[in-house]
Amino acid sequence: MTKTIFKLLILLTFISCSKESSDDQSTPAENMYFPPLTGSTWETKSISDLKWNQNAVQPLLDYLELKHSKSFIILVNGRIVLENYFNNHSATTNWYWASAGKTLTSTMTGIAQQEGFLNINNKVSDYIGTGWTSESLVQENQITCKHLLTMTSGLDDSTDDVDPASLVYKADAGKRWAYHNVYVKLQDVVAKASKQTWENYFNTKLRDKIGMNGSWVQLGVNSVYTSTTRSMARFGLLMLNKGKWENNTILNESYFTEATTTSQNINLGYGYLWWLNGKANYHLPQSQLTFPGSVIPTAPNDMFIALGKNDQKIYVIPSKNMVVIRMGDAADDVNLALSDFDKTLWEKINALYQ
Repeated sequence: MTKTIFKLLILLTFISCSKESSDDQSTPAENMYFPPLTGSTWETKSISDLKWNQNAVQPLLDYLELKHSKSFIILVNGRIVLENYFNNHSATTNWYWASAGKTLTSTMTGIAQQEGFLNINNKVSDYIGTGWTSESLVQENQITCKHLLTMTSGLDDSTDDVDPASLVYKADAGKRWAYHNVYVKLQDVVAKASKQTWENYFNTKLRDKIGMNGSWVQLGVNSVYTSTTRSMARFGLLMLNKGKWENNTILNESYFTEATTTSQNINLGYGYLWWLNGKANYHLPQSQLTFPGSVIPTAPNDMFIALGKNDQKIYVIPSKNMVVIRMGDAADDVNLALSDFDKTLWEKINALYQ
């Protein structure tokens, strides 16, 4: 009798496992989609397919339009769920990334390192020569490429200018976090190290490999990237997939992980020119204050973000396989990175799927 019961239990277990396996096969996890490098083809996914709340869409779009947005895209697993344009903007119109483009510089620095052109732990002067600041040689030689990636150069951040006369000692490298335009020196480092122009190296190693359009434009002391919204979404998708475009490694995963992880112990909400959500505290541009809590408390904790002046945004959320793009004019007052807009926007995005 006992043997018979035991055999029945084994049989039932086998049937149960077989059914689960069959169910798994009938509802496979959706693969990541990558749009073709050329043309306008891009797969979509509907709100109803995702079982999201259709009633939450219009309030989100109304808010975006009210807050001077020009474009908005949500990708899930690479597929377009929402794509909207406002105020005479279109899918073919280029717009500036502002400081959201810092993440492009971070990515290119990583690509140059993986190709053996540079090492981020080496001092900046190894690549662009000495005298690029007004510091003493000893002070200047403390500044590594990594310090520029993490905003810890120690240079005075009271001016945006990056000529040697404006790059003045404020603290030892690595001892102070301050949001500063001096990161653009990394573009000079990459150009010198690769023996190519910055734009040519960028185009061949990143832009063209993921099908972006766009170009670098000099605005004052800044080299600012401009592109279509879909091009910004392509870059976000690359980062969602940890530096790979389909099966092609554009940026190696070890550098990607470093770039999207807390990079120093002063501003926990900052990686390599990426903002990081869900940390215990953070700093903001033009401030030495430490703010407790998450950068955007209404958004997922694992999100990492490219933030640009006047609310240019790339939000990447690995836990939801999601990328969100917003381009436009300032939602409220002009700001360098974070604004109240982020908090309310994420409340409205959350309403889509909660």
